[in-house]
Amino acid sequence: MKEKLKKLFAYYKPYRFLFYSDMFFAILGAGITLVIPLIVRYITNQVVYYETAQAMEAIVRLGALMIVLVLGGFICDFYIAYYGHRMGSMMEADMRRDIFGHYQKLTFAFYDNQKVGHLLSRITSDLFDISELLHHGPEDLLISVIKLIGSFVILANINLKLTLVAFAFIPVMVLFAGYYNRKMKKAFAQNRARMADINSQIEDSLAGIRVVKSFANEKEELQKFEKGNKKFVASKRTSYLYMGIYHSGLNALTTLVTVGVLLAGMSFLTTGKLIVTDLITFLLYINNFTEPVKKLVNFTEQFQNGYTGFERFLEIMSIAPDIEDKEDAVHIENPKGEIVFDKVSFSYPENEEKVLQDVNLTVKAGEYVALVGPSGVGKTTICSLIPRFYEVTAGRVLLDGRDIRDIKLNDLRNNIGIVQQDVYLFAGTIMENIRYGKPGATDEEVIRAAKSANAHEFIMAFPDGYDTDIGQRGVKLSGGQKQRLSIARVFLKNPPVLIFDEATSALDNESEKIVQQSLEQLAKNRTTFVIAHRLTTIRNAQRILVLNNGTVAEEGTHEELLEKKGIYENLYHMNFAS
Repeated sequence: MKEKLKKLFAYYKPYRFLFYSDMFFAILGAGITLVIPLIVRYITNQVVYYETAQAMEAIVRLGALMIVLVLGGFICDFYIAYYGHRMGSMMEADMRRDIFGHYQKLTFAFYDNQKVGHLLSRITSDLFDISELLHHGPEDLLISVIKLIGSFVILANINLKLTLVAFAFIPVMVLFAGYYNRKMKKAFAQNRARMADINSQIEDSLAGIRVVKSFANEKEELQKFEKGNKKFVASKRTSYLYMGIYHSGLNALTTLVTVGVLLAGMSFLTTGKLIVTDLITFLLYINNFTEPVKKLVNFTEQFQNGYTGFERFLEIMSIAPDIEDKEDAVHIENPKGEIVFDKVSFSYPENEEKVLQDVNLTVKAGEYVALVGPSGVGKTTICSLIPRFYEVTAGRVLLDGRDIRDIKLNDLRNNIGIVQQDVYLFAGTIMENIRYGKPGATDEEVIRAAKSANAHEFIMAFPDGYDTDIGQRGVKLSGGQKQRLSIARVFLKNPPVLIFDEATSALDNESEKIVQQSLEQLAKNRTTFVIAHRLTTIRNAQRILVLNNGTVAEEGTHEELLEKKGIYENLYHMNFAS
């Protein structure tokens, strides 16, 4: 826990001035609340017995002093509320930046086992709870301690016995609050997990809204949502039960303090051990030592919430990317693009069964190679190993004779272009989406890339041309148009190695022909890997590799493989039959 708290406090470092000034005004504000009842006691004990003129003069002076103190209290409260919250929001932003940056570093293997809703909850609601703790926690703790100790010292000097009666309730309040806070901690953790489930379900449903509507399954989605929502309500019900007992119990105990002080004070009055003005002072101070107890208890609740959120934050931050640069990784410039698989085997982390087994493969720079085979034989896996989306289990992958693990990851991926079947376009304009391939590209470079991808003509048909907003994930475009924008993106990137992962399989015949022309144009003089289910699209490949049972079972040109009358011929005839 010590190490975790050290990491938590490190976020205060850039905002030390704000933190210390916040603490200064917290101390000053707490001091002011302790002084005002003393002035009231002085007036009731001393000033009321002065001569009229002297009493009026003293009341004016003391009244002016109390107004100044009230204004001072206002300034302190304002500073704490405004600048303290600003500090908390900036620290929250720093944490959000850190966790989002860490999300960017994590690999496909991590995202394969995660729900987006759960990841979102760690970057939104969890961080809000942490920022509330970082802002309110220290000041509430400091104010409460000052008020408790200050009240005790002041009241003990007035009447020690009555002070002990008043403070006798505090251990009971602390024990009561501590017990129910532990109960609430478990309930809050469950609430957060339930909320993450709901976020995940909503994200999933909204992302697939077109599928939902095409199957008229709105009721199904509502039922799924209701199921998660009811679980959330049930967990909330438990936390509210504990909160209800906690708050009502604390209020009852606070009232009991007042009752106890009054009864004990009245008995002391009858025996002459206490004067009325001192009893009034005690009653004025009750709020000064019961409110800190509530604040301390609220702090423990806040601490449970914030610290639970911070543990979840650290849980993600502690996940080391399983693929990252070696210390001695080298930069590469203008690679030729020769790719070699040397005795490569691969299996996914959660599955011991090998997807690839001792694959040996050499693809020369500029060569056009097609990968075919039944589903699940490792075609996409082979192509995912080249940019190190996954790490080989055994063997090595070489680029221009150098193990790709010895190359800077950024350099490696900057020299590989990928066109996938499922095109992902970001919300924004056509220009912004193509420029994603090379963020610093000029408008002229973007337009040139679009022309090379046969996309310029349809882009200019839109009223806003390249400034057309394409909607979330490019919903305003057809499949062929989206695919050509993704190709334009790779044209702009201009890498020596290309991977086409079933880039035309989801398109109609007309769109496929146009996209195929764009792909062939892009593939010129580049090392190209093509994964294809439609074998007609790879007839002209210089070499076709047939994968089966995790190995390269056959290889050759289209004609050579047909003559072998093996796996490829069966696939070819099945393709045409379908």
